[in-house]
Amino acid sequence: MSDIFPKWTNRLPLQIAVGTVLVGTAVTAGVWYYFTPKYTRVGYQPIQPVAFSHAIHADQLGLDCRYCHSAVEKSWYSNVPSASTCMNCHSQVLKDSPKLELVRESAATGKPIPWVHIHKTPDYVYFNHSVHVNRGISCVECHGQINKMDEVYHAKPFSMTFCLDCHRNPAARVRPPDKITDLNWKWNDDPKIAAEMQKQNGEKFVHDWKVQSLQSCSACHR
Repeated sequence: MSDIFPKWTNRLPLQIAVGTVLVGTAVTAGVWYYFTPKYTRVGYQPIQPVAFSHAIHADQLGLDCRYCHSAVEKSWYSNVPSASTCMNCHSQVLKDSPKLELVRESAATGKPIPWVHIHKTPDYVYFNHSVHVNRGISCVECHGQINKMDEVYHAKPFSMTFCLDCHRNPAARVRPPDKITDLNWKWNDDPKIAAEMQKQNGEKFVHDWKVQSLQSCSACHR
C-alpha cells in the first residue's frame, strides 16, 4: 500500500520552522534598523502655530540662543521661551502684525502657545543640556545649522550610535565656551587647518575641563 503523503512532506515541519526563524529574524532586523530615529525622525518638520524663523532671529539679527532658551546652561532641558520673552521685542517690533496674534494672546492670558515638539529622546534616555553646553558642545552638534532654518526640522539622527560617536571622541566636537552659540563659527576657513586646530585645541579642552568620555549604559540609561 503506497504512502498517503509524499515523502517530501516529512521535511515540511523542519522547513516551516527554519522559514519562520529566517522571516522573523529579517523582520526584527528591519524594524531594529529602519525604526530608529535616523529614519523616523530626520527631516521631520511640523507646521508650528506661529511662523518663527531662526534664520531671521538667530542669523540675521544675531540673537544669542540663550536669550530665548535661557535654561540651557543650568538645566537638563532646553526651555521653550514664553510669550512674554517674545513680547520683550515685539511690544515694539511688528507689534500689530497678524502673524503674532497668538503670541500677544498668550502673553495676555498666560495660555501657552501649543508649539509642536520636534527634538526629543525616548523616555529611557537621560540627556542633560547643561552638562554638554558647559563643556564646549555647541547647539549645531545635535540640532544642525539651526540658525539657517526658516522652519526648524529634525536634522540629526539622535540614534545611540550618533551619541556614542561623540562620546568616544569628544575632542572632535568641543569648542571654546564663548563660541557655543556662535553657530557660524569655525576654527579656520581652510578645512585642513581647521581640522588640525580642532584636534590640538579639542584635546586640550578635554584634558583641562576633565571631560569624561562616558560609554557605559548607565551614563545615558537611568
